[in-house]
Amino acid sequence: MIKRIPIIAGEPDSINSEIIAKSWRNLNKQEKNRIFVVGNYNLLKNQLNFLKINIPLKRINSLKDCKENNLLYVLDVTLNSSEIFPKNKKKVKRYIFECFKLALKIIKNKKIRFLISCPLNKKILFNNSRIGLTEYLSKLDKKKRETIMMIFNEKFSVIPLTNHIRHKSIQKIISKNLIINKVTKISRCYKKVFKKKPNIAITGLNPHNDENRSQSEEKKIILPSIKHLKKKNINVHGPFPADTIFLKNKVKSYNLIVGMYHDQVLAPFKAVNGFDAINITLGLDFLRVSPDHGTGKDIIGKKLADASSLLKAIKFVFKYGYKT
Repeated sequence: MIKRIPIIAGEPDSINSEIIAKSWRNLNKQEKNRIFVVGNYNLLKNQLNFLKINIPLKRINSLKDCKENNLLYVLDVTLNSSEIFPKNKKKVKRYIFECFKLALKIIKNKKIRFLISCPLNKKILFNNSRIGLTEYLSKLDKKKRETIMMIFNEKFSVIPLTNHIRHKSIQKIISKNLIINKVTKISRCYKKVFKKKPNIAITGLNPHNDENRSQSEEKKIILPSIKHLKKKNINVHGPFPADTIFLKNKVKSYNLIVGMYHDQVLAPFKAVNGFDAINITLGLDFLRVSPDHGTGKDIIGKKLADASSLLKAIKFVFKYGYKT
């Protein structure tokens, strides 16, 4: 049997049904036969009917039911459709977690290396806490491995050392151990996926690297960490001022830019690449890949959603890790 890749339908009140359908239309026949959706069949069907997007959907209860070609199979998460809409946030949360639970079970049993997930409303899912799906997957991992969030583009990618934390806490968290351990893991995971050692640039923490003052984090923490990593034969360079590393003549020299905090690298990355990016979770037995955008609440039902990021996520799976 063909190993199929699960796409979790994600937030019900979103553009997800639209981008799933638009992406599926743009796949070749072989790719169409290798993906399936984990979500509520009636919800997906009703939303596509409203948008007047006609694609061949088929409800299944098991992957053994995938017997025909050129159909988008929906592994039905059988909550009543009325329960799923966002009038009851607890039920929406339950529905999404049920989708993940089912997809992760399939990944484990079939030994699939990839999971594609559509955008989520983190406020509903994680009760307004400062974690995202990257941290959630880390908590689910029985081996308690740390996950890494990489925003990927073929030209260059970015990784923040710290994810969803307040700015006032960043200085307290940045340490030699954090930088050395995380960059070592980043290099190892990157090589496992892409079959090559990455060339990594590391930013400083302060504007202009605090002019390299003796008591700065750059001098006391970041530079010594880089020297240690180089001794471990990791291709790492820096620290670079964050306001210049993204210039075209510099960024083209590196596969990865590792920053000290979330917006330090994600804001310029998105300014340069827009939707030409995907979000990848590294560090687990499988890769979680998703579009690098939100649920698009302002354009729900308007047929305006840009499906390019989800399409890139699907194409990434087939390029870097899919095996029949």
